[in-house]
Amino acid sequence: MARASNIVHLGVKELRSLAHDRAMLVLMAFALTAAIYTAATGMPETLHKAPLAVVDEDHSVLSMRIVDALGPPALLRIDAPDVAATTRELDAGRITFALDIPPHFQRDVRAGRAPRVQLDIDATRMAQAFTGSAYVQAVVDGEIAEYLTHVRSRATLPVRLELRNRFNPALRQAWFGAVVELINNITMLGIVLTCAALIREREHGTIEHLLSMPVTPLEIMAAKVWSMGLVVLVGAMLSLLGVVHALLGVPLPGPLALFALGVALHLFAVTSIGIFMGTVARSMPQAGLLLILVLLPLEMLSGGTTPRESMPETVRTLMLAAPTTHFVNLSQAILFRGAGFDVVWPSFAAIAVIGSVFFGIALALLRRAVARAAD
Repeated sequence: MARASNIVHLGVKELRSLAHDRAMLVLMAFALTAAIYTAATGMPETLHKAPLAVVDEDHSVLSMRIVDALGPPALLRIDAPDVAATTRELDAGRITFALDIPPHFQRDVRAGRAPRVQLDIDATRMAQAFTGSAYVQAVVDGEIAEYLTHVRSRATLPVRLELRNRFNPALRQAWFGAVVELINNITMLGIVLTCAALIREREHGTIEHLLSMPVTPLEIMAAKVWSMGLVVLVGAMLSLLGVVHALLGVPLPGPLALFALGVALHLFAVTSIGIFMGTVARSMPQAGLLLILVLLPLEMLSGGTTPRESMPETVRTLMLAAPTTHFVNLSQAILFRGAGFDVVWPSFAAIAVIGSVFFGIALALLRRAVARAAD
């Protein structure tokens, strides 16, 4: 009971220290609100109001049909006087596509001469360039076919493919981006807060005060883990309900209590990593450099941004030892597909084992650091 009381009181001390750390409070507020919103909405959909400049040198019925068909919501049409003007706009980065319909276009089409329509693309905007080129070509081909035959041609195949988009029927990128950013920021905050809490003790000289008290390294570490983990857990659930669900309109079909349990278990693992980094680093600049080396692989190779199936087999095997891999798996299963515990229990078990290993390693290093400081 005395050990549990020490852990509680030390954790309360950590919460009070965090309340006076404005930099960490601003980081938390930004990571759980503005960062998630901008990550979800900052990158536009695959093709949405992409600027297109059109030079119609034919001014025929067919060319006007093509021009009228190239408009919102996929494209934002801009009429240009000549090809030189569109080239300048492309060089300045103000448009993505430039379409030039040559003179006598309609006459050549009717005569079967196969005239060429020039489409210049700013390929530095990769996603829109790839999708937009196929979209513009399909529109031009469809309008030409409908003009010549008065019927828009459709290929007849012996098999018809029925497409059904599950879990994200409208294919909204914001739904995916918001959840992935929340997952990444939970990992980041769990590591940063505990690492900063331990380094703060060393920089402020309060670690010597703790050594003079009848507390053990286990109690010190457990207090930092539960206090910082609790702060991130509460902030993550508020962000999930307020920003992801209410503001961005992302549906949450899965049991939120199960997701909260997964977040708590994941925070047990990543806060242990934070203690490990706080023990190794001697100052916040050193911790920042270590954070780059640790956090980027944990987030980029966990399967949240890029599917693990597209990664090399060696990377996939190594990342099984990272808690983020299993946390991404269970989070997407719960929040996207409404999975229950019977589906995600292997991920829970893996995080528990990995977290216990990291906790033991961090505790051993902390004991060594405390013994060295006592000497």
